[in-house]
Amino acid sequence: MGVYKRENGSWQVKVRKAGINLSKIFASKAEADDYERQILYEISRKAYRDRREAERMTLGALLRRYKEEVTPTKRSAGIESVKLDVILRDKHLPLVRMSELTGKDIAEWRDRRLEHVTGATVNREIDVLSTAINHARREWGVNIPENPVHMVKRPKKANQRARRVANEEERYLIAALTPTQRREDGTFEKSARNPWLRPLVLLAIETAMRRGELLALDWEHVDLKNRTAHLPTTKNGDARTVPLSTRAVQILRALPGDHHTNGPVFPTTANALRKGFTRALARAREAYLQDCAQAGTAPRTKFLVDVHFHDTRHEAATRLSKKLSNVLELSAVTGHKDLRMLQRYYHPDAAELAKKLG
Repeated sequence: MGVYKRENGSWQVKVRKAGINLSKIFASKAEADDYERQILYEISRKAYRDRREAERMTLGALLRRYKEEVTPTKRSAGIESVKLDVILRDKHLPLVRMSELTGKDIAEWRDRRLEHVTGATVNREIDVLSTAINHARREWGVNIPENPVHMVKRPKKANQRARRVANEEERYLIAALTPTQRREDGTFEKSARNPWLRPLVLLAIETAMRRGELLALDWEHVDLKNRTAHLPTTKNGDARTVPLSTRAVQILRALPGDHHTNGPVFPTTANALRKGFTRALARAREAYLQDCAQAGTAPRTKFLVDVHFHDTRHEAATRLSKKLSNVLELSAVTGHKDLRMLQRYYHPDAAELAKKLG
């Protein structure tokens, strides 16, 4: 036991005490001495934790294992997988060993992300990162003193989002999501290749269902005769049965293929939906600009700009509020337990409210 100089000039620490057998190499004697003192102190206090797994594993390896073993067990697997992929694409953070991971590493990654996305997006990615690290500490023996995410300042929350999809914007978006017929030469015009995206977006606007709920919807739980769609699991953990309008039933009946008694209503993935929706927005905006140029009118700068799939839920809640004046009925459809949360999605027009006042 002790600190020894090796032939190549490095320094080796060997600790054999209280059933613990460690050996580690350092570049300098000072580092080796500090390490030996720290280990012996922890052993004397019965506070020693084996760091070898943390020293072997990089954050990238941890996240990849978490994505493979843990993420598929979650209801939000598709969304979480996308967030993990975003973190893994960073050029620096995934390469850091867990034993050396600090709040500074995560803060620098946070700042890099904020150059491209909003604080709200980064906060959601930080949540996934923290959850994965906590799981590794509890379940995989990755012993680090604390989760470094807890030392990082979170980005400020932006003002509550109030973006609605205007009728004209919806018209261009749906057109961009509509698959086109093959040309005589065998090629296609620019259009959606995924036949499930258009009806999925239409149903989202009609029902206020979340993306995850739509992707998890199974024919076994759809009753077209009684116009209901049952969701056994939702974001808040409770089951919910969504009433279907006549329009919603028409959308479901018109879906391609046979209507089976089970199986997914929309056999596509969260990643395919995200990519397809983003591409459709770009095509829709391009078509709008072309129409403006042909008509000789100035395009609106915010037309189809900063539109997210989740905005369909905002729009649906607002439209449903005109049919369901009772806020409890509205919350039963949208699935909000807390009426304060419902306010984030319900955006009535002030002029329309003024008319109701008389």
